Amino acid sequence: MILELADLRIQPGKQAEFDAAIQQGVRDVISKAKGFLGFQVQKCIETPERYVLMIRWETLENHTVDFRQSEAFATWRGIVGPFFAQPPQVEHFQLLADA
Repeated sequence: MILELADLRIQPGKQAEFDAAIQQGVRDVISKAKGFLGFQVQKCIETPERYVLMIRWETLENHTVDFRQSEAFATWRGIVGPFFAQPPQVEHFQLLADA
């Protein structure tokens, strides 16, 4: 399993709209992608314009190739992209230890 971690910064004052958009985008677009295993969205308490999106994929390629190079990615960005204050920072992780 691969964890995609996306650090998202949105425009001030758009939190309520973005809350709905990101949930719609994951539910309607990303959740249908090959290799999608699940997700979490976290909202920052100290910085209300900051969100962390965590998506679990079967393989790295499920995200970087199968999803990112598909029309679904453009659909996803059309839903959430208008809210971004800057490009998201995206990294991928493998589990080292678990309790």
